[in-house]
Amino acid sequence: MSRARILDPHAVPVIGTDAHLGAVPAERLGAAALRARFASGAPGEPELPGDGRVFDGREPADASVLVPLVAHASGVTVLLTRRTEHLRDHAGQISFPGGRAEEIDADAVHTALREAEEEVGLAPAHVDVIGLLPVYTTVTGFHVTPVVALVRPGFTLAIDSFEVAEAFEVPLAFLMDPAHHRRHVFEFGGERRQFLSMPWQGVDAAGQPREYFIWGATAAMLRNLYAFLAR
Repeated sequence: MSRARILDPHAVPVIGTDAHLGAVPAERLGAAALRARFASGAPGEPELPGDGRVFDGREPADASVLVPLVAHASGVTVLLTRRTEHLRDHAGQISFPGGRAEEIDADAVHTALREAEEEVGLAPAHVDVIGLLPVYTTVTGFHVTPVVALVRPGFTLAIDSFEVAEAFEVPLAFLMDPAHHRRHVFEFGGERRQFLSMPWQGVDAAGQPREYFIWGATAAMLRNLYAFLAR
């Protein structure tokens, strides 16, 4: 039996948030503290290992994403992208820069750095990898390694307009507060699935207010980052 796709995540009912868990303290979200936390040991088992059952007919494939933590003097932000609407997988969704592993890649880190440079023009010279999060498996069959890195400000992006509609930044403190982690339940044809969303009210490249609906795999990987930093 094929698995139902969630076509409009905004319309899926919210059953609550995890505000009771508490936010990661501000002193743990600075660049030095983040580097020290990853240096202290691997994250271990993830809270959310994947989306669940993979869509029928999808062959598994390795992939990596870069989790770019931009170390501004005023506070760390997360650089995210909005994918273009014509892509086969995750069209229009908010995601980290990244993609499928290629034969030329030495490892997951190389994949993430290469894809970030190709998609948004983020030069490796501005990127300092500090650790990895556990592999996350998507419904589209990708085994995704999140590569966490501190990014030095002063970079200039060059967006690949075929894959990326825009790039934007969200304060890490917002994403590391479970009061902003909304739980949704999707039910269709006897199937019940849950997912997280973290909607961010931002401003687009034209200076207009816009909601960036962070959900699915991106929200889940951010939740795994939260679980690691909160311990």
